[in-house]
Amino acid sequence: MSQRERRPLVFAIVALCLVATLMRPAVTAVGPVIDRISQDTGIPLALLGSLPTIVLITWAIVSPFAHGFGRRLGLGGAVLAAMGLLAVGAIVRSLPGSAAWLWIGTAIIGVALAIGNVLLPAVIKRDFPLRVPMMMGVYSAILGGAGAVASGLAVPIANAAGADTGTGWRLSLLLTGAAVAPLALLAWWLVSRHEMRAMRAAAPLPASRLGIWRDPIAWQVAGYMGVQSTTFYVLVTWIATMSLDAGRSDTLAGIDVMVYQVFSLVGSLTVALAMRGRGARLTPAALPLLGIAGIAGLMLWPDAIGLWVVPLGVFSGMSLGVSLTLMAERARDHSASSALSGMSQAVGYAIAAVGPALFGAVHALTGSWTLALVILLVTMTLQGWIGVYAARDRYVLEPR
Repeated sequence: MSQRERRPLVFAIVALCLVATLMRPAVTAVGPVIDRISQDTGIPLALLGSLPTIVLITWAIVSPFAHGFGRRLGLGGAVLAAMGLLAVGAIVRSLPGSAAWLWIGTAIIGVALAIGNVLLPAVIKRDFPLRVPMMMGVYSAILGGAGAVASGLAVPIANAAGADTGTGWRLSLLLTGAAVAPLALLAWWLVSRHEMRAMRAAAPLPASRLGIWRDPIAWQVAGYMGVQSTTFYVLVTWIATMSLDAGRSDTLAGIDVMVYQVFSLVGSLTVALAMRGRGARLTPAALPLLGIAGIAGLMLWPDAIGLWVVPLGVFSGMSLGVSLTLMAERARDHSASSALSGMSQAVGYAIAAVGPALFGAVHALTGSWTLALVILLVTMTLQGWIGVYAARDRYVLEPR
């Protein structure tokens, strides 16, 4: 490939990476400042704890419609519109005055992220057809990395704003959620402008791919997405509490969450290697063994939670990357990939929205983490079983 031919590919990679940095911080930065939000607005912490659930439910509702949105505007135009909407949501959420802006902005952010979640795997399928596992690994690593950085910066930014609690959390959420947005929007517009111009000149494509909801392979990918998402959101929600119950300090509990997220990045970056050759068939089914080992360790030796978050982090990062890769690899083209992504993420996030609440309820009823952790053993076992079928070399929307 000549330097002239390589340049558009490099620009496309840069634009994708910049957009990926917007896809998690607007959600992950909320937790560290949630006490300040409660103090400023008077909203109880228990109610504010539903903010992430609102985002997950929004993803489940909106995801099926994202494919049609992408068909009408083109993938480039739809992603650009979604990232613009994300910036608007971040601004609305940070408006002073009524606490209603917090909820309205969160819902807008959820809609924007749902569209991006669905369409970006299809973009990777279209633009990098020979590098799908590698680019999915990079994409999912940036998701986790940007989310972790936002979590770490949320409190320092709030502190830098001064003694005004309301100004602090609002500025923190605005900067972590949308500071990169202008650059990402510009980069994405530059690489997508020709596609958007062509879409305006062409007749609109039919949006319906309802057959995806009757396709057994699509349900296998959706099931895989659902169980791995459940595990991730349960762990990211409850690791700190489990760490505190094990006798560790607040600081060490925070470090445990950070280590979990750091090793999620490591897992994401190994997806391309793990999915090469025969690994494409073996990895989706065998990967849960790593997670099961981590959960078994937590059950048998909970005081060593600082050790067990390492395999659990690698497992979670790889699981997300593998799930996104399946959305691309089980489709013949980017249009089918978009339909599959919308359907599987709608199902997946609907399942995941139940996980953290169920896990916490079981812990509250039993007073122990053991039975609650059995839930994760079940989801990981299901992930392996589903992975046997989802990894087969078959494609959605094809007669069988």
